[in-house]
Amino acid sequence: MKILINTPPLNSPAGVSNHYMGLKPYFSRKVVYNKFLTTNYIRKRIKFQFLHKPLRLIMMGYDAIKFIILLIVYQRPVVLLNPSFNETAIKRDLFFLSIAKFFSCKAAVFIHGWDKEYLGKIFNGVIRFHPAWKKADAFFVLAQEFKGYLEKLGIKAPVYLTTTKVNDKLIEGINGNTKRKEIQNILFLARVEKSKGIFTTIDAFKILKKKWPDLKLRVVGPGKMLNQAKAYAEDEGINNIIFTGPLYGEDLKNEFIIADLYILPTHSEGMPTSVLEAMAFGLPVITRPVGGLIDFFENGKMGYMIESLDPVDYAAKIEELIKNSKKYSEICENNMRYAKEHFMASDIALNLERILSGL
Repeated sequence: MKILINTPPLNSPAGVSNHYMGLKPYFSRKVVYNKFLTTNYIRKRIKFQFLHKPLRLIMMGYDAIKFIILLIVYQRPVVLLNPSFNETAIKRDLFFLSIAKFFSCKAAVFIHGWDKEYLGKIFNGVIRFHPAWKKADAFFVLAQEFKGYLEKLGIKAPVYLTTTKVNDKLIEGINGNTKRKEIQNILFLARVEKSKGIFTTIDAFKILKKKWPDLKLRVVGPGKMLNQAKAYAEDEGINNIIFTGPLYGEDLKNEFIIADLYILPTHSEGMPTSVLEAMAFGLPVITRPVGGLIDFFENGKMGYMIESLDPVDYAAKIEELIKNSKKYSEICENNMRYAKEHFMASDIALNLERILSGL
């Protein structure tokens, strides 16, 4: 039996596309990708807004026909849908689910992200949660918290906890001997936005610089607030902050290699891939208790999860590791070992395939 995975185009560097691009080499031959077009795909390529709505309708028709052809060609494959829990994606994938069930296919749903405002409206009865979702044969989520949401929505199908991944190729040749014994370079790798904690990070770094003037902060990634973050650092007179913009391949790998600690004071997440990658490179992680991190992260053993967004709290925990080289080294070794045992793409792909094949 074939497995048909619905995914956006794989040329996107983040989100669902990034996840399945990383898993693709490790699936068996029976896994097929159906790449559908998204609204963002149209917005980025068509400047004239008056064309967006008719093009979306054409796009939906094209995707529906292609999806039906694949269901017929592969003789009722197991279907895996990949929405985020927001109004646009939920409506889109309910359409795909309805088609799959019409053709008597087994269908699973992997919910990657959650719009808490939209979810709240459903819980409060403002928006109706369509009962057709209860026809899905299984669900995948990234955190125990999200499993609770589905139970509250009345989902009776099995709900599996899974994770994002670390690409095996990313850490080829990396071992414990590559890590330094002290903290010199702090890495922030994410979209450069307030919700990811960029300004908390810069302010924490400013505090640390008063005692350790040679420290460096490397900010890697694109984002709406990139120019504002640069201007803020300059206005505050904070030197030794390097803004690289987005990096890929060997350039991205090199940032993890030269880093000594990873920081992500994010406001909310599903399961941040960058945290898992940082751990795989043996970096202590300073972050917040969000999403799937809550289910496995051990404070003091993997770094620190900090509830607040106060830069003083982040600076204090980093200072603790700067002063305690033994604890720093122990966290480095533990994180590398744990990531290799739990987050590798090759293992996650096989486990996902095993569950889907058993539906």
